[in-house]
Amino acid sequence: MDFTDTQIERYSRHIILAEVGGKGQKKLASAKVLIIGAGGLGCPAALYLAAAGIGTIGLVDSDVVDLSNLQRQILHSTDTIGQLKVESGRTMLNAINPDVTVNPYPTNITADNIMKILNDYDLVLDGSDNFTTRYLVNDACFFAGKPLISGSIFRFEGQLTTLKPAHGFPCYRCLYAEPPPAGLVPNCQEAGVLGVLAGTIGTLQAAECLKEIVGAGTSLAGSILMYDALEMTFHKTRVPKDPACALCGANPRIRDLSGNYEVSCAI
Repeated sequence: MDFTDTQIERYSRHIILAEVGGKGQKKLASAKVLIIGAGGLGCPAALYLAAAGIGTIGLVDSDVVDLSNLQRQILHSTDTIGQLKVESGRTMLNAINPDVTVNPYPTNITADNIMKILNDYDLVLDGSDNFTTRYLVNDACFFAGKPLISGSIFRFEGQLTTLKPAHGFPCYRCLYAEPPPAGLVPNCQEAGVLGVLAGTIGTLQAAECLKEIVGAGTSLAGSILMYDALEMTFHKTRVPKDPACALCGANPRIRDLSGNYEVSCAI
């Protein structure tokens, strides 16, 4: 594909980077990225991916914009309260960059629909707010062979990792074998969350995504990055692949998506 003069100007700060260049920008334009959740994490990630020139962005979220979302969910505005988040998000992303195709999915991710949706995308960002979706997305990406960039936030702390078990790195179940019992972990509505924390982790998810697509830098696969906003510290820790993992281990017990994926509790 050839860029127009307008596109060359739009992406000029990428193109002059040796690690990206015109070739890398064309990879971004051809890429298809699925974002699970148009909330705190999905909003900043989607904004920067659209601005970067990702060719196709899928937004999955069944919820509507609520006033309490606006403290951190920057894709949305006071004027879009009551609208579906995926439609509010599509309007904003198209306003930022009309080059980008935005596919809205106003639905919950389930074991019945996730594989069909995943098939159209190269890479997945998980910004979901419950453990059920997190484990389901992890398992589906494993079976589909899709890289998964997973982020989560709670109060003043966030964490991020890239999951590529097909390349010998751990999956989410290697890190956390099973979800906690329902009600054990309070959600953001109960415990609160610093709004800008979502921007930090969501933007880092976008950065990881761009690196994966253009093939630049060092992937977070095999590591987990933890951020403490109160102490203003980042800590990266290596995490090994679990040889006994129920999903990606030597003797897997999870072989499809027919297991129990009922909503347990929020992250």
